[in-house]
Amino acid sequence: MSLAGQYLVLQLLIVLAVLVAVVAISLAQSAAAFERIEGRRALSAAEALGNNPTVRALLPSAEPRGGSALPAVAESVRTVSGSAQVALARSDRTVVASSDPGLLGLPLELGESRVMEGRAWTGVVDGNAAPVLSAHVPVLDDAGKMIGIASISRHYPSTWERLGDAVPNLLTYLGVASVLGVAGSLLLARRVKRQTLGMEPSEITGLVENREAMLHGLKEGVVALDPHERVTVANDSARELLGLPADCVGKVLAVLPVDPALKDVLTREQPGPDQLVLVGERLVVLNRVPIRSRGRDIGSVTTLRDRTELSSLERELGATRTATDTLRAQAHEFANQLHVISGLIQIGEYDSVVQFVNGATLDRTRLNDEVTSRIQDPALAALLIAKSSLATERGVTLQLDPDSALERVDDELSRDLTTVVGNLVDNALDAVTGAAEASVRVLVEDSPEQVVVTVRDTGPGVDASATEEIFRQGFTTKKPGPAGGRGFGLALSRVVCRRSGGDLAVANDGGAVFTARLKRAPLKRMPAERKVARP
Repeated sequence: MSLAGQYLVLQLLIVLAVLVAVVAISLAQSAAAFERIEGRRALSAAEALGNNPTVRALLPSAEPRGGSALPAVAESVRTVSGSAQVALARSDRTVVASSDPGLLGLPLELGESRVMEGRAWTGVVDGNAAPVLSAHVPVLDDAGKMIGIASISRHYPSTWERLGDAVPNLLTYLGVASVLGVAGSLLLARRVKRQTLGMEPSEITGLVENREAMLHGLKEGVVALDPHERVTVANDSARELLGLPADCVGKVLAVLPVDPALKDVLTREQPGPDQLVLVGERLVVLNRVPIRSRGRDIGSVTTLRDRTELSSLERELGATRTATDTLRAQAHEFANQLHVISGLIQIGEYDSVVQFVNGATLDRTRLNDEVTSRIQDPALAALLIAKSSLATERGVTLQLDPDSALERVDDELSRDLTTVVGNLVDNALDAVTGAAEASVRVLVEDSPEQVVVTVRDTGPGVDASATEEIFRQGFTTKKPGPAGGRGFGLALSRVVCRRSGGDLAVANDGGAVFTARLKRAPLKRMPAERKVARP
């Protein structure tokens, strides 16, 4: 059934319910009006009968069918008042005169009447055939003593009789209500269809079901906000990426546990596509699109993609390129050394060949021994050796402070150290490349509670007003990369440090000095096997 048809049926049911209520009220009002008006008339006739001198004189000694005077007076009063039934009874309730001969000699039916207490009464009394409206009046002698009862009764109309009297008005009410209901339902259906873009309820239900299935089936996150920054849509992926609670829909963004920088991205106009935001340790790409309908701003929709894995692959690719460049530089250096060796052999300087080879081997071995003797963690030691070769290629001196010392650490802390040290060294190399006397010094200090890494360079340092701004995601003083992925190294490094309970800070002392503190969990070593001496 269409929306208009549903509204029409609903309105007609409402009209029918109202009509039934009106009928019930009309019947109750007509019954009350009948009892009030006809009761007064019957009471007046009963009082006239009870005050008649003939009745007062003959009633105490009257017998059923014992005379004609009392029946004549009673019938006269009934005829004049237009009543249905009249009866006279002695004080013992015995009927001595009645318009119904079958009641003579029987006790007068009083129902709930209080006439025996000497009071006049009107009300409904259940008769032999049907209920009647009766008026009972005590008959008093000259001394005020009750000597009998005068009763006047009128037929009580049945429900169908009262309904028949009300039918013309009810039909009028029904016709007017039906016309108004049909017109109202059509207008209401037209307005609702205009607001629902002409779709029927079943179509709207199907659209909502399809939307929910699509939203929750997407791997990308989707967040929709209304003009008041209230969340209207948030699928499972968006809640997982942003750390939103399950009941976030309907809440204002300001009360949700969302980082202020992320709130700013979700609510402001986006200058370009694919804006990178650091959410925890994840690198998320956001695209915000404002939504307008009929020239009115109704909110915005933001899609989110987790680019953490892709960023990791990019960093691995960058590390591979760095290693390739380093190997290429070393290959070029080794080629030059081979040329020297070849020339020395050709001219017969064999002692010089041995001396040259020992010198070249000693330089490489000295670098490896210098790092590995102080840094016991293989991953960090390998990173520092590779960065040293890269620094040499750039014309920068990378030194490991002689006071550096680090025992072997667990895998998680090792990964965190390589992330932090790699980012800090890369930034330091970028800051001093091309400068005179460019150098970078790395100090690694170990204690049972934490590992402290200090990276010092001879560059221009950090602007005093930007010592906190440089840790904000997206902040960079470098030229944008090909994918816009700049300004996340320091932000990610601080996140890694704080996740372990430490922190990352910067100061200026003849250049930039970055100090990273990471909580250290001592590596659990297996107990050494006990050697048993053989006899």
